[in-house]
Amino acid sequence: QLHLVESGGGLVQPGGSLRLSCEASGSTLDTYEIGWFRQTPGKEREGVSCISRTSDITDYGNSVKGRFTISRDNAKNTVYLQMNSLKPEDTAVYYCAADWGPPLCSVGGTWSPDEFASWGQGTQVIVSS
Repeated sequence: QLHLVESGGGLVQPGGSLRLSCEASGSTLDTYEIGWFRQTPGKEREGVSCISRTSDITDYGNSVKGRFTISRDNAKNTVYLQMNSLKPEDTAVYYCAADWGPPLCSVGGTWSPDEFASWGQGTQVIVSS
């Protein structure tokens, strides 16, 4: 059974950078579609980025395009989210999610949290001066 653990969150000043990691155990991540989502209190989970199991397709939410980059290191069974030029509105709990089923990640697609079966516990990101 796939187990996901996020790390790398913390407090950062506006304009700063963080790299989130999502490390998997129990299965190999290269057979899964991966998504990063974020959530703030009282709001629904928002799609941040996704990467296909073959790593040839990535997509980003409009609010993070040009600032965030998703990647995976299959040797480490880990997916990363590099976040640059952070803004206060990026403050949220960030979750990685995975699904073994049909392809989910597509450019300009609507990859919904409901489509991902496995979730990590989340890591808090706070962007504040």
